Amino acid sequence: MTHTVAIDPTAPIWFDIADAMPILACIVDDRGRLLWTNRRWQHDIGAEVDCDLWAFCAGGACDDARAKWTADIATERPFALTLPLPAGPVDFAVRPAGEGRWIAIASQDETQRQTETARAATRAELDTLTNAMPQMVWATRPDGHHDFYNAQWYRFTGMPEGSTDGEGWNGMFHPDDQDRAWSRWRHSLATGDDYEIEYRLRHHSGQYRWVLGRALPVRDGDGAIVRWIGTCTDIDSAKRAAEQNDILSRELSHRIKNIFAIVSGLVRMSARQMPAVRGFADDLARRIAALGAAHDLARPHSDVSRPLIGEATLHHVLRELLSPYAVEQWQIAGDDVPIDDRGATPVALIFHELATNAAKYGALSTPEGRVSIRTVRHDGVLGIDWQETGGPTIAGEPKATGFGTRLAALSIEQQLAGHIARAWRPEGLAVHIDVACDALVRDRVD
Repeated sequence: MTHTVAIDPTAPIWFDIADAMPILACIVDDRGRLLWTNRRWQHDIGAEVDCDLWAFCAGGACDDARAKWTADIATERPFALTLPLPAGPVDFAVRPAGEGRWIAIASQDETQRQTETARAATRAELDTLTNAMPQMVWATRPDGHHDFYNAQWYRFTGMPEGSTDGEGWNGMFHPDDQDRAWSRWRHSLATGDDYEIEYRLRHHSGQYRWVLGRALPVRDGDGAIVRWIGTCTDIDSAKRAAEQNDILSRELSHRIKNIFAIVSGLVRMSARQMPAVRGFADDLARRIAALGAAHDLARPHSDVSRPLIGEATLHHVLRELLSPYAVEQWQIAGDDVPIDDRGATPVALIFHELATNAAKYGALSTPEGRVSIRTVRHDGVLGIDWQETGGPTIAGEPKATGFGTRLAALSIEQQLAGHIARAWRPEGLAVHIDVACDALVRDRVD
């Protein structure tokens, strides 16, 4: 026996259930005026209550639907109705609710069809957007399984469509980069951290080109990762230009160091002919050699040419930079902090510039002059004070700023995100620098 359960559309529980349904539902009167709509209807159609249902139908089919409505409600029995809504025709099951009201609920099959249509439209929009981008775009499931690449990926790699799905993408990397790329990708999958790495990708020409790979997780309302969206940007030309610039920089530095060595050799050779100045010549040669070492520490470096600082400290680097000058003329005191190759180059650049200017115009240009460096650490920020005294009297701030001074400031403010201030006091230049202690050491990913 079949039992029919009556639905009371005025009961609060019915409204709660209908409002949470993932399909279109509404209540209308005999004339087709909307009395109530659920959230899905409001989201998909946006109709307000007290509106005429037929105002949201399109084309000549609207007249047919309205005529069928009028004929079917006269029977006061349930009936099926197809409404030509803006997104497409939707099949509804309509049943009487009493007092001239009718309940219309979209069929589950129709809702599924609409969902698939919307998903297909979204995918088409995504394909159009990603294929218009100059970067290679890819996407994966939460477990990292690659299931989407845009057209740019296939144009770059020359691979057949679908051949790099799943784990097939790793074979596109240079053999020397595969383990590193896999390790970084697994780390992101395990932690949800953003993915970023440079690697060499096989071009359709057969050559390997450097690309920058990035990916971000897409999360649902609960924070769970539902997709990964990534890009590959061709940086091969920029990478090779940087390598060429690094070669030129290293060659120039090598020639400068050779000049220091030649000058030191000439001093020692001259001293052999003048034994009386042998001690002075040896001391001068050592200072020239120290100046060469300070130059190598202070010059701009790439990741390849950076000096191996190891577990050095800031005071160690400063002593190396000031070693060419008379030891009684400078003093370093205060809190010492670790520093590695990340922070050593910008720090060395500015203090090498300060020392050079002090030797030409300031405290280190006279025997009586002194330089004091004091460092104070507080709340993760290191304050460094450079104070010159005993040198020529300073009349005021120079009218022109040299390139070296500007370059040194950029090293602190841009590379280390710090702050530098100068005070041109009559007794000597005073410089104050603030920099985060964490900025002096390289970030590490375990």
